[in-house]
Amino acid sequence: MPHPHTPALLTHDWSMGYPMTLRSVRLARLHTRRRLTMWNWAGDLDDAVLVTSELVANAVLHGRVVGHELWLRQAVLEDGRLSIEVSDPVRAFPEVREGAGGETGRGLVVVSGIAEELDWFLREEVGKTVRARLAAGG
Repeated sequence: MPHPHTPALLTHDWSMGYPMTLRSVRLARLHTRRRLTMWNWAGDLDDAVLVTSELVANAVLHGRVVGHELWLRQAVLEDGRLSIEVSDPVRAFPEVREGAGGETGRGLVVVSGIAEELDWFLREEVGKTVRARLAAGG
């Protein structure tokens, strides 16, 4: 049964769990570039890698709970858009902090500037999922 927040018609779908460490950010970037290249996704590959990196970094920095990992899911929708979902065990929703200074607090601002859509929802089991959708044509 498809998740209620995800369209049922997908052309490609992939997910993987990662440990809650900063090394996972680099791994997620590498896996994203490889996967989207294999799928021959028509969108902007660099944007997809950047969005994935920011969402995974946010999960690692703000969603870490001992004994849990984060989940990355990427799916190409029937219309060619890319859905990037990152799930972590913390139920608090992220904040988009427009005027954030320094090196933290800008991740969701960057993502919202690239993505067509950015939203989040609570998961039934535990935590939340943050989802970004990117256009098919770069």
